[in-house]
Amino acid sequence: MNSDVLKGRWKQLKGDVKRKWGELTDDDLDKIEGDEEKLRGIVQERYGLAKDQAQKEVDEFCRTCAS
Repeated sequence: MNSDVLKGRWKQLKGDVKRKWGELTDDDLDKIEGDEEKLRGIVQERYGLAKDQAQKEVDEFCRTCAS
């Protein structure tokens, strides 16, 4: 899924994001606004992940949403 698709489907995907990363708040989801970079950064921060691990998780999430 490219970033334009993520932004376009963000409202539908918010629930899926919340289920995957339950520590994200509604404010976090509003800040992300479908921006993949923001999602990676907040996931990295909330879960204490290395940058590459956060990127891997978000990329995997985006792939599963695209199918």
